[in-house]
Formats: sequence, C-alpha cells, structure tokens
Amino acid sequence: MAPLPLLAMLAPLAAGTMLGFASYYSDHMVLQKAPAGAVLWGYGKVGATVTVDLTGDGGTIIMKKTVRVKGSSGTWTTVLDPMDQGGPYVLTARQGSENVTLQDIYFGDVWLCSGQSNMAMTVLQITNASQELAAAAHYPYVRVFAAAPARSDVELEDLERIDLPWSIPTAENLGHGNFTYFSAVCWLLGRFLYETLRYPVGLVEVAWGGTPIEAWSSRRALRVCGLPEDVGSPGLSSSTSLPQHLSGPQTPSILWNAMIHPLLNMTLRGVAWYQGEANAFLNTDQYNCTFPALIADWRWAFHTGSAGQTEPLLPFGFVQLSTYRRQSPDDSFAQLRWHQTADLGIVPNARMPGTFMAVAMDLGDEHSPYGSIHPRDKQNVAHRLLLGARAVAYGEKDLVFQGPYPIHAVLEVSRGLLNVIYSQELLCQQRDTPAFEVCCSSSTWPCRWLPAPIVAVGSRMVTLALAGCGTLVLALRYAWAEWPCNYKSCALYNTWGLPAPPFLLHTLPTGGMPGLTRTAGARELLLRPGSWGI
Repeated sequence: MAPLPLLAMLAPLAAGTMLGFASYYSDHMVLQKAPAGAVLWGYGKVGATVTVDLTGDGGTIIMKKTVRVKGSSGTWTTVLDPMDQGGPYVLTARQGSENVTLQDIYFGDVWLCSGQSNMAMTVLQITNASQELAAAAHYPYVRVFAAAPARSDVELEDLERIDLPWSIPTAENLGHGNFTYFSAVCWLLGRFLYETLRYPVGLVEVAWGGTPIEAWSSRRALRVCGLPEDVGSPGLSSSTSLPQHLSGPQTPSILWNAMIHPLLNMTLRGVAWYQGEANAFLNTDQYNCTFPALIADWRWAFHTGSAGQTEPLLPFGFVQLSTYRRQSPDDSFAQLRWHQTADLGIVPNARMPGTFMAVAMDLGDEHSPYGSIHPRDKQNVAHRLLLGARAVAYGEKDLVFQGPYPIHAVLEVSRGLLNVIYSQELLCQQRDTPAFEVCCSSSTWPCRWLPAPIVAVGSRMVTLALAGCGTLVLALRYAWAEWPCNYKSCALYNTWGLPAPPFLLHTLPTGGMPGLTRTAGARELLLRPGSWGI
C-alpha cells in the first residue's frame, strides 16, 4: 500500500474551512478505554460548534459532546467519558450541515511503539514469518496504525503522512516490506497482550531506522542533559563514522517535531521503545541522561497533551540492545546497554520508575540477511516485553519478569575466590563462557580487567576464581562485550529462562550482613553500580 496523500488533505483542514478529524483518527481505530477518557480532536470552521456523537448498536446515541472550534488554530478538542472495553461503535462529528463518520471503533488499550530499525522490522522479516503472517487473521481486535517517516524543524500539530491507517491486521499489512510497516516487535507485543487481556489492543508505530535518541527528544529534554538544541547533527562520540545502516536523520528534535509531537493528544496505555544502536556510535556516554530524560519528557508531554488522561507515570518498556559484531574489542554496545538502565543495571529503578526491560544480548543472529545488528528472533523480545508489561503496567503480583541480579559478594581471601550472591534461583547455561571479569588493585588506569572463570554455581551463588588478581577486587562486571554469548546461551539465566542482565559493579567492604555464613579469611563486599573504568 502506498503512503496516503495526507499532505494535500491536511492543508485545507488546518486552515479551518472544513470539518474533519485529525489525521490519525479513522475507521477501525482503538481508543483508550476506562478509567481514562479518549481524546478526540480535529478541524472545523473557526467559531463554529462541533457536535460529536458516539453511537452503538441500532444507532443508539451513547454519548454526545459539543465543542467550539478555536479561532487561533481552527481546531476542536473534546475528551470522551471513560468507556469500558468493547465495540463496535460509530463516531460522528457534525458542524452545521457537514458531518464526518468513523465506523468500527473499539475501546481497549493503546500502545505506542517507537525507535529505530529493529522496531521498524516487519513481520515478513522475522523468524517463522510465514506462520506469523498466516495467524494475523485470528486477531481482528488487535488494530494497527503506522505513521510515515517524516522530519520537521518545528513542532507539528498533525502528522504529515501516514503509511498505514488504522487497520484490521492481515498478512499483507503486517508483511508489507523490509523496514516499512508494520513493526514485528509492536505486533507481537500487541498480540501477546491481547491473549492476556482478552480485549482490544491498538498499536501505533512511529519508527525510523538508524536514528539517535536526540532526534526523538524535544528541545526541553535535550536541555536537561546539556545538549545543543539548535539544528545540526550532534557530534560523534569518537572519530568513527556512522555505519551506513545507522545513518538516519540525526538532527536534534527533528523526529520529535514531526512524529511524536503530533500524537500528544492521544490517550495512551503504554510505550514500547527499541532504539540505541545509533547511540552506540553517537553520544554514547550521554545516553544515561538522554534516555531517562526522554522518558520523563514524553510522560509529561502525553499527560499534558491528553488533558491529564494519559497517566503521569506512563508505563515505558524498552529492549536492551542485542548484538552486532562477534569478537569485536569495542565495548560501546556494552556501555550502551548499561546506560539504558541509567547505570543502575535493572529497571524499574530510582531514575527510571515505571519502566521495564527486555534483555536481548542472547538473541544474536550472525546469519541475519538484514545484517547481524538486526536479529530475526523478535518473538522472544516481545515475550520478555510482555512479562514486564504485565508486571509494571498491569500490576500482576509475584510475576517474574526479569533475570537474576547480584546483591552482594563474599571474597574468600585465603582461597582466591569470589562468591557472588544473586536475587533469584540460577541456571548455568554455559559455565565455560568467559562471562565475568574483575578489576584488581593496580596502579594502571584505566582499570585492567581480568577474566574471572566460573568454578561453581549453586542455587543462588556463583563462585569465581581470582587467579592473578590478588586480594583487592575493586569492581566486577558481567557479559561486558558487544557479542557476549551464543544464541540463548549466555552464562546465567533464572529458572523461567530469562537471562541475567549485564552489569558493572563496584565492590565495597562492609561490616557484615545478617544471614550470611562467614568463613575463615572471608571478607564481605557490598556491590553497587559502577560508572568508571568502562
């Protein structure tokens, strides 16, 4: 399907001479259900009164809203009363003798999916594509919408173009082409959510390959991190040029202006984000600020733009980076994974409340026809996002949604061993994988990292050998590599099959921790997030 020619249509509407809904309202759409109210807006004759009717079976009017078209913008906005899940409904806007009607409207949960090329990959490109496409027809209540890539130097009020108007999923619109529409990660997450919730789910894709976070950030968010707001590309973090497949628009705020700002009136239930590969080459060391700043700014903007209907702590899920180059000595991907958690290792955390993460470093795909930076296993990505969404966005109690993480350690000085105690039951998938490294007492700087082989794995404890390290361990890190392990074969998982995330931790001597058996010559260490020596 060719992109809709909305540019020509929007011009007269924006001028306030015609009645119409904004670009992203159409037949088959899903609006956010109760307890929030869905926001509707559109265009009309300046000063005219617009009446919006919501009707159900048999033409019964369920709700009526009346609003005046604002003179300054030629637009009207109204908030529907909260509606329970379900449908179909009909929406009609009237202005004098004019009317516009939208059919087959449902109420459910609306999720926004954004990012770069791994979010833009279509179902056609992923593992088991033919089966996934054939199954699309079984999910008519998961509705899909895709904005077309667009850029602007100023904040736009409406989308310039749409690639896919609100649609019932089919093999054709889910497998339209490569990196076009519709997003595989977004679709699979929505499908899994529907299988859990059993009510309609609306999916809004807004993605562009090869784009850095700065392009998706408002000037307001960039100021938080002290980044330039003026037009022009942000500087590279090193002399390395961006690879060709990471060369999307880089200008600060250019995609925020054109693709996010127009959607701010939309009432959302959550956000899924898959981005970061571009920032492994661009402003890497600032991502621990730019990412939390984007999350906080989007939350404020959507809450404000929807007249308070989108909750202030909008659930925000993201995919931690997968892999790129096997055997690469570069650790920029490892750094970026760490910065994706605001240097705290796991989420939600104090700097990133209400967030959840899908670890993907064990889903590498060296033989992907789209390049190894584009792994085809998006089912596991979406499943791990689903677990986080169920726990964080939907409040499911006692649901394990992330892998094991270390909580403290014991250094057995006399034996040269380090016992790392974890938060969950452990499964050691690959004991021989060179996963752990320690930073030892040394006069050299930056830190000299040495391998710490696994010598034993207990229920919740990993024992590491410290040969050649001495007795003073300054820091510990895990899976700190661009390609840390083979497919689904990292060293540590929990009993639910979720990988332990990578980490970089300082070790600090403590006065003892209750409940821990001390051995002769042993010294307890407290682990805390680290940010140096990387």
